[in-house]
Amino acid sequence: MSEAIAAVATGAARTAIGVIRLTGEGCIDCAARVFRPADGSGFGAGQPRQLVLGTLLDSQGRPLDQAMAVFFRGPRSYTGEDAAEFHCHGSPTVLALALEALFAQGVRQAEPGEFTKRAFLNGKLDLTRAEAVADLIDAQTPAAARQAAGQLAGGLQRRVEGAYQTLTGLLAHFHAAVDYPDEDLAPLADGDIRRALDGAGRELAGLLESYRRGRLVREGLRAAIVGRPNVGKSTLLNALVGYDRAIVTDAPGTTRDTVEESCVLGGLLLRLADTAGLRQADDQAERLGVERARQTMEAAGLILVVTDTAGELEGEDRDLWRQAQAMAPAILVRAKADLGPRPMGEGVAVSAKTDPEGAARALGRAVEALFPQGAQPDGEALTNARQAGCARRALEALDRAGRAFEAGTPADLVLLDVEEAMESLASLTGRNVREDVVTEIFQRFCVGK
Repeated sequence: MSEAIAAVATGAARTAIGVIRLTGEGCIDCAARVFRPADGSGFGAGQPRQLVLGTLLDSQGRPLDQAMAVFFRGPRSYTGEDAAEFHCHGSPTVLALALEALFAQGVRQAEPGEFTKRAFLNGKLDLTRAEAVADLIDAQTPAAARQAAGQLAGGLQRRVEGAYQTLTGLLAHFHAAVDYPDEDLAPLADGDIRRALDGAGRELAGLLESYRRGRLVREGLRAAIVGRPNVGKSTLLNALVGYDRAIVTDAPGTTRDTVEESCVLGGLLLRLADTAGLRQADDQAERLGVERARQTMEAAGLILVVTDTAGELEGEDRDLWRQAQAMAPAILVRAKADLGPRPMGEGVAVSAKTDPEGAARALGRAVEALFPQGAQPDGEALTNARQAGCARRALEALDRAGRAFEAGTPADLVLLDVEEAMESLASLTGRNVREDVVTEIFQRFCVGK
């Protein structure tokens, strides 16, 4: 993986500034052949990590752009290899011609995620921090950005390392006492084994509990807006997303299909789905819409039940509210609060048409109450199924070790399960992971990272 690669790091859109990244063996020499410093010095001969003004050349040696360039000597670079960057004007044509000039020098196009993959393989990042790079790029809420930034800074790695080191110490003591009897090392006491298993088990159990919140922060939550026809569901959707996404009329049954849009409420990304009004439909199209509304409700992680009733719920409203509460976390939304008496009883009163910002604030508080942020430091939560699977397998192995220990199983057999737990934790951070798993993880990165 040492061959020189290059890619546009700032995407394909026209921008004020465009960045081309290079890394790998000989990349600085290749960059020097397509960049001419303004002071006449040779690129790569000066100080690393200092921007140099000069002229970027095309594949025929003709001036292409006035640009800045910088180089890094490995291992003091993002990838751990020699690396370089061109900062030029962000014309897609200029960037394409600059890449063409580099390819003519023997550099090849980087694959998606290849820069970060090299950083991982060269020991610059562990796997949790590498995954955080993609999460930070994809973050759509402040909470998601903080979580990814904390993970990139090593928060999750440090948390996993604590349990890993506890188990490492347990195994090291056991094997040292067995393999070096002349050293008069005390054998592992039952209390030492119990404390180590319990301590690591508590840490892993807490880590697994963090997955629910970490996944919510990273992926968001699917939220269904349901209710009888004409109670204000589409008006509520429009208020929350900030523009007229759904058609609103006085006629019941306007919405025949689900209308989806995203917004941030209570610090979470909500993938809202406005649904057809729930009633006995008269025509085929509306019947299909009602059926799809029920399917959306069943698949949702949050249900917003909208009613225009100010008093106690009755009939269809009462039945729907009970169904929603049995399916998922739910919020009762008392819509059209500006048109009638002040709503009484449970629920969030909103006037989505006349006060959309107030409606968004009120529902944001309700969402935050259902899904509190908690006091866990940013970056210490599990955020994807791969991480959670590794932690779950580690905890299951520790549970087996604990049961075997309580049953009086010899320590060497108990520690076989401890070793299995350590292997799962090693896979979480990437200490021992197969090449095909590494490739699959980095394929979701964009080109240039």
